[in-house]
Amino acid sequence: MMMNICIPKERRDSEYRVGLTPAGVHLLTKSGHKCYIEHKAGIGSGFSDYDYQQAGGLIVYSGEEIYGRADLLLKVSRPIKEEFHWMREGQTIMGFLHLIAGRAEKTKILLEKKITAIGYEIIQNDDGSLPVLIPMSQVGGRMVPQIAAKMLQNNSGGKGILLGGVPGVPPAEVAILGGGTSGRAAARIFISMGASVYVLDRNVEKLRELDREFPGRIVTMVSHSFNLEKICKFADVLVGAVLVPGERSPILINREMVKSMRPRSIIIDISIDQGGCIETSRPTTHSNPTYLEEGILHYCVPNLTGVIGRTATHALNNSSWDFIKQMADTGIETALQENRALMRGVYTHHGEIKNTSLYNALEGRR
Repeated sequence: MMMNICIPKERRDSEYRVGLTPAGVHLLTKSGHKCYIEHKAGIGSGFSDYDYQQAGGLIVYSGEEIYGRADLLLKVSRPIKEEFHWMREGQTIMGFLHLIAGRAEKTKILLEKKITAIGYEIIQNDDGSLPVLIPMSQVGGRMVPQIAAKMLQNNSGGKGILLGGVPGVPPAEVAILGGGTSGRAAARIFISMGASVYVLDRNVEKLRELDREFPGRIVTMVSHSFNLEKICKFADVLVGAVLVPGERSPILINREMVKSMRPRSIIIDISIDQGGCIETSRPTTHSNPTYLEEGILHYCVPNLTGVIGRTATHALNNSSWDFIKQMADTGIETALQENRALMRGVYTHHGEIKNTSLYNALEGRR
């Protein structure tokens, strides 16, 4: 069966990723599918319209047209308001949709138009791993130390601390909430830059794994209220890297804990795309990424990896390709029936909510 597969230009602030590379377009068109790419959709990732045309793609010059042609839409970030209105009944859309942290009216549009919405962030293997989210978490985690190093500078509003210190002057104290993929990736780079690193997680086995990976180079702590209060009092950098697959991130750090932090300390909440794990966190943008609250400098950009367009796009395509190919070649319904990991990624289908956490979140807002 032939399918119209469309790659829109991303419209969120400083979003340079794109839903499919020219290599992916080449493979799909070679299999008999039609691929439409919105004009300049790939520029931020280093792909020109000509690259897509050489791969067999067709260039479209408006967002409304690209949405109108699609059987399958390959997005990266959650669509903005006008894109939801461009969708037509019965389409399928894939991307990092994070609907649980989004506005309820957007989910209602998906239901009214009987859109099959598949969130890359909740595609889940039988062993609980998140195959498409993992590379983005790795990229995001590795970005955090370079962001923290810049924010600690006086000219960024920080304390004027060198992350790794120098002989005779101690390094920055960094506390990471969450020992999963992004937390571990951040810890690795922070350690290599010479920072003093603490990782907190409620899963003791994760802490054991971290201790084995970084013997003598990291402090691990169980994430209960006493330890959370303790680290807030001395951390120069506090990183929120908490993920509960498919659900809103739990609030681990309340406002009183934030108040206890030393003035001009740094909070980087990379859980913000799922609502954030710190009470004082609110979404920002790459154009205006920081704000000061309770005397603490906050950085809470949901599409954190959007400014690493080339690397992030290749990483995304590597991890999402098998799912895209199966859906294109077998059709949406067959792919969902045959692939349990893909089925777990479905938020809405045929006008119904298929994700329990999204259903509960919407019911809680009524």
